[in-house]
Amino acid sequence: MTKRRLLAALPLFPLALLLGASAPGTDANPAPSAAAPTDVQTLAQAVTALGTDAGPAGARALVEQVEAEQRAQAGTPDAGAASSVEQTQGDPGTPPAELAEALAAKDAAALEPGMVPPMPVPSREKAPPFGKLQGLPRAQDLVARAKLEGDKLVVKGGKSAPDQVLTIDPGLQASLTKIMRNYQVPYGAAVVLEPSTGRVLAMAEHSEAKPELRGLAVRAVYPAASIFKIVTGSALMEAGVSPETEACFHGGKRRLNARQLEDTERDGACYSLALAMGKSANVIFAKMTSKHLSSDALKRMAARLRFNREIPFAQPLDVSLAYIPEDGFALANTGAGFGDVYLSPLHGALLAAMAANEGHWVDPVLVEPEPFMPLPEPEPVLTPTAAHGLTKMLEETVTHGTARGVFRERGFQVKDAVGKTGTLADREPFRDYSWFVGFAPKDNPRVAVAALIVNDPKWRIRGSYLGREALRLALERIPAPVEVTAPAGAAGKH
Repeated sequence: MTKRRLLAALPLFPLALLLGASAPGTDANPAPSAAAPTDVQTLAQAVTALGTDAGPAGARALVEQVEAEQRAQAGTPDAGAASSVEQTQGDPGTPPAELAEALAAKDAAALEPGMVPPMPVPSREKAPPFGKLQGLPRAQDLVARAKLEGDKLVVKGGKSAPDQVLTIDPGLQASLTKIMRNYQVPYGAAVVLEPSTGRVLAMAEHSEAKPELRGLAVRAVYPAASIFKIVTGSALMEAGVSPETEACFHGGKRRLNARQLEDTERDGACYSLALAMGKSANVIFAKMTSKHLSSDALKRMAARLRFNREIPFAQPLDVSLAYIPEDGFALANTGAGFGDVYLSPLHGALLAAMAANEGHWVDPVLVEPEPFMPLPEPEPVLTPTAAHGLTKMLEETVTHGTARGVFRERGFQVKDAVGKTGTLADREPFRDYSWFVGFAPKDNPRVAVAALIVNDPKWRIRGSYLGREALRLALERIPAPVEVTAPAGAAGKH
């Protein structure tokens, strides 16, 4: 077996072993089979020795694919279905040294965190995960357990545990909760962060449909919809596409088809990438994904922005799952925001904070750190050029795009706000997911927000309204930094 064939088959080896180990009714030392040939066992030993296997997380994500291939093998598989399984049937005489060498030569970047979903990603159309939404147990919900002491929310510790002072602003938390309660939103959550530190200033929620439900802000059961355009737009800029790059199109407002990816005489309108972000032009993002991005590039950007990865937090936080197809129309459709991608409101606010931080990622903080504890260093995840371009694109949403109206409402304007809206609906039963993520002010960001509302067919407010109010109220409570200037008489003195 050539090294090339071996490398192509390597991602399936850990899964084959996992399936063999977890299948019911198997012995502790099963005999070699089609799912676990002797040479796979040899490779497993080499993997263990090198400490570089894909891990159970990557294996679980491939379970469905391999099971389907095994079923096909049991019957009459076609050439495409059987190809990857056949590749695992390595030559019995392949030396272990060559297997180890091939594994060591494998591109290590392919095993980066987030490149493979840690579990099967649900189908939005067939099995929307919102239908299985479960509340956060009170024991794990620090915000619900906290009591007001002065102007702080404090979670009392036990006999051997210290009290925990939360970063939450009680007034802001109460104001956002009141908005959702007054408008009787079926399900809603609003998160406010201080971008530079990751401190969570509000994590408000309300459900008129299920008042007892908690944890809406940390559950990743909501389709990311067009919020995923932030990921696609970032990947496009790092691929050399500028915010001013134009593409022409027709249709694609609600749904896409493969024919719209081709340039034709029917393309009567042209948008820049920045305006396409602002107006959430699906077909432009689908076209540019098809022309400029590979599956690998989009996967890497999603992984950098913490999809398919755990985000450290003081209470349980769902992993935001993203399935990125390999190519073709499915990849373009995902780049436009129609794929099987799920996002928690807290993660949405972190995406906005990343843009506010000029492309640096900061993990969220819910419990005030001790004075002697150093804060973690921000991690650069975008180039400065891409970060600047992303902010320029997000500005279009508020100035000329889908949130222009709500941000121009008299008496409720938010100066220099930028952001992104997202809207998507389930059919049966009907659920309308409405998003806004953003930050303000544009040049000196003080707050980043995410707002999500899951509406019935009749609704009162949407995510953009709640997001605007989160920005406006947060900025009122967080004064702008005072600029210190030297006295006039000190000019020229050194």
